[in-house]
Amino acid sequence: MTKPGVALRLLLLGLCSLVLVPLQMLAFRFGWSSMLPVLPMWFHRILMRLFNVRVIERGTPPGSAPTIVLANHVSWLDIPVIGSLHPLSFIAKSEIETWPVVGLFARLQRSVFIDRQRRKATAEVNDALAHRLVKGEAIVLFAEGTTGDGNRLLPFRSSLVGAAQTALMHDSVEHVYLQPLAIAYTRRNGLPVTRRERPFIAWYGDMELGPHLKMFVQGIPLDVVVTWGEPIPFNGNRKQATATAESAVRTALKAA
Repeated sequence: MTKPGVALRLLLLGLCSLVLVPLQMLAFRFGWSSMLPVLPMWFHRILMRLFNVRVIERGTPPGSAPTIVLANHVSWLDIPVIGSLHPLSFIAKSEIETWPVVGLFARLQRSVFIDRQRRKATAEVNDALAHRLVKGEAIVLFAEGTTGDGNRLLPFRSSLVGAAQTALMHDSVEHVYLQPLAIAYTRRNGLPVTRRERPFIAWYGDMELGPHLKMFVQGIPLDVVVTWGEPIPFNGNRKQATATAESAVRTALKAA
């Protein structure tokens, strides 16, 4: 894409932000609960359209029941990809809250932040998540705890799944579900993404963010397959439930 083309897309994204970000702030200020989950979804959809990311959705997304979505994590792009599909919130590392621009957008997405360095952080986040689950929300947890290279699935961590147990203690909650979600970047510029190319799309370890952003703003067409697995009723055994979700995500990634 030419530099004027990139500049035009960035300008359009900026204009979109000038409209939607103040609206979301007002929704927080005045408690417009119907708009809070919807405005970020609109923003992500515009972002995907402007920069040629085609999201192919398979399976059935979460319904109105309290749900923790357990997803694999490949890139920073995962969040707008998932966020463009349905009104969802995310669990994020606490340091993201302080990042310029990104932190603001994470807060406006109603993310739940966790400080992994604090021993009591998991219990506190579980309480906060349970409060959201009781209201029937769906929260996305990148269960690997970090991003991977896109070629292999890291073991899912079960600690934050304890929020499901906390939510079940409320009289108004009969069921809490864990729903597997597999994210696979399958085609780039119309051609299948090979095993060797996937790390160029993934963002993990100490890799610099700049090259990934450069590829993104150039608008190189990218296809992403997002596969929802069958919801798993939580029965109190978080390790078993997490392992079942991990297996479902692994199967869906192989299929994609």
